[in-house]
Amino acid sequence: MRDGTVFVVDDDEAVRRALRFLLHTAGHTVEVFPSASAFLESYEPDQRGCLVLDIRMPHMTGLDLQNELNARGWRIPAIFITGHGTVPIAIAAMKAGAFDFIEKPLRDEALLESVERALGWDQTTREQHLELTALKTRAAVLTPREREVLEMVATGEPNKIIARRLGISFRTVELHRSHILEKMGAHTISELIRIAILLQQDKP
Repeated sequence: MRDGTVFVVDDDEAVRRALRFLLHTAGHTVEVFPSASAFLESYEPDQRGCLVLDIRMPHMTGLDLQNELNARGWRIPAIFITGHGTVPIAIAAMKAGAFDFIEKPLRDEALLESVERALGWDQTTREQHLELTALKTRAAVLTPREREVLEMVATGEPNKIIARRLGISFRTVELHRSHILEKMGAHTISELIRIAILLQQDKP
């Protein structure tokens, strides 16, 4: 079992009770909500966990909620519960960023397995976000020249090629790389390359 809260959103009280019992019995922390708006009013985006929600609800559907989460930049993984007739809507939700969908009638094992995967994804994503935030903070202290060298290091360019392209000496490139390693908290060039690639992937 992973850490995090499973947030159940369903307008059917009987379904909420059943899901709470199932998830709680499996060892999860559970919070239930009768509507998407009630969830949005209560949820704090720094809370770890995942969503289990009905695709078809009055006022704000599951798809509406997924789109609202996207608009707010909240990346909690959402597992949709759907009947046969709403599978196309669930697929649309997946395309909008939802994590998974499960068809009714629900199988306990399938739901619990999906919840485990969603909680794992949430934990990994949050850890990566924290790491990236720390790396961006460190990268902010690099000089413009050091940033140029770092970008070339990410492509695997050797020092002599970097020196030629930047019009500086081989020894100067070595000094820049030494300073970059220290500032970025990297211990090896391979670690520095991984950091550089992460930073490049985050660029818009």
